[in-house]
Amino acid sequence: MALRITTELLGDHPRLSEITTDLPVSASWIRGSDGFIGFGEYKSHVVSGKKRFADASAWWQNELSQLEIKNNVHGVGTGPILFTSFAFSEDEPSLLTIPQIVVVQKNGKSWITWIGNGQPELSKRIIEKRGLELTWEQGALNDSDWSRAVEEAVARIKAGDLEKVVLAQDLLARADKVIDPAALIQSLEAEYPSTWLFLVDNLIGATPELLVRLSKSLVTSRVLAGTIRRTGDEERDFALAGSLAKSSKDLEEHEYAVRSVAEALEPFASSTNVPESPFVLHLPNVMHLATDVTGVINDTASKVDIFKLVAALHPSAAVCGTPTDKAMNVISELESMNRGRYAGPVGWVDAHGDGEMGIALRCGQISPDHKSIRVFAGCGIVAGSSAEQELAESQAKLLPIRSALTRL
Repeated sequence: MALRITTELLGDHPRLSEITTDLPVSASWIRGSDGFIGFGEYKSHVVSGKKRFADASAWWQNELSQLEIKNNVHGVGTGPILFTSFAFSEDEPSLLTIPQIVVVQKNGKSWITWIGNGQPELSKRIIEKRGLELTWEQGALNDSDWSRAVEEAVARIKAGDLEKVVLAQDLLARADKVIDPAALIQSLEAEYPSTWLFLVDNLIGATPELLVRLSKSLVTSRVLAGTIRRTGDEERDFALAGSLAKSSKDLEEHEYAVRSVAEALEPFASSTNVPESPFVLHLPNVMHLATDVTGVINDTASKVDIFKLVAALHPSAAVCGTPTDKAMNVISELESMNRGRYAGPVGWVDAHGDGEMGIALRCGQISPDHKSIRVFAGCGIVAGSSAEQELAESQAKLLPIRSALTRL
């Protein structure tokens, strides 16, 4: 007998990040006042290997076939919701989870989906600051060794081995108290409301980069590459934004990333729109060169769900490099760490295969005992890169998760 899953409209409720139920927070995807928050776990699954995106799609379709769906709202993002967090490398485990309860807010409308009988009760959770104390440790490479890796990457690029490579580094923070994911979501939300706040299996962060959105037949991808740190002085930051928009080094890095996305979408989409010039995206800690690539799925294309698009897009030049295979080899050789699910696709999928996938950036992986967190940052390296500037950029990109932790 199929298990019933029900979707009903909601009235007034607290902000998504403040909602609590009898079950713990298990997943989230929030931007501004809109998004999803999941509680508890109905089922989870692990995929890996070259066919992981196709395998994820097949598992999701099989799970849907076993549910009796009663959707009284309809539209993109209603009904059963799957949260996904894919590893950067195909060799590492990627996580899929179906929460027991999902609350959604979109364009002024709210709804709740739950599995089983009896609509769950929602209440407001007030999280008090507990004075979390953290001890920071170097990750796989200390700053000096990572800078030398950047110098080696630049030398290889100048020698013609490749055009661009993204090198990441990590830090480890040990806490004197348990790290609460729900509190960390609220802390990130306070300062980074224009990013996508995500949580899947203790990978948590605030990413500014949307790998792909599929809404019916419309495809959107926000590409970020080229970064400068903000100073906090408005006049100075305005001048820095202008210099970023004219920087040949950053424009070159950005061009590789945009080109990789446009080429990946080409087999699926018609009427693809790629703006001639990027805009400058202002975040509290940094500014990025950004381009929104859009398109419409071809009528002649076979059934395209978001998994097919992600399989074509990942890894983009924004998190890997160009050419992809050569950049992957350099990353494997020089980074000296396992990225896990950092820089992998993260987001949600509905029963029709529509959804949103960001790139897991500005994030950290909370340990199973919730007493430590490993945080990540990466930088795009091109011929004009300098180790000193890339290290400063990396430290700026670590700021969102580090500052959010200090507010707990």
